[in-house]
Amino acid sequence: MKVLIVDDSKIILDRLTSIVSVISQIEIIGQALNTLEAKTIIKEKIPDVVISDIRMPGGGGLDLLQYIKKKYPGIIVIIITNYPYPQYRDRAIEYGAEYFLNKSDELEKLSSILEQIKNNGLKNR
Repeated sequence: MKVLIVDDSKIILDRLTSIVSVISQIEIIGQALNTLEAKTIIKEKIPDVVISDIRMPGGGGLDLLQYIKKKYPGIIVIIITNYPYPQYRDRAIEYGAEYFLNKSDELEKLSSILEQIKNNGLKNR
């Protein structure tokens, strides 16, 4: 399973990479610091899962989410944020995010979510 990690914080990118990299049969195909970098990697490598921050330069995670669901609807999107406001959660779900996690206290769920996705198979592209 191919995973792309998108966050404007190198510290968070490294933390997420360390969480994801220990899961068997998962390949991190790239890291992006903004929406534009993420779109380039998505076009070139078509990940199975994108883990994306909601607020970052170049349009942010909600814009990236809309782009993904329009062009690559089979990609599973996990939105992560330090801003877990209901309006962001509602918008992310409305735009098609499969998961919405608070960076402050829900990142420990990421491993089990990825295991579940891996074990249950991926959506058809």
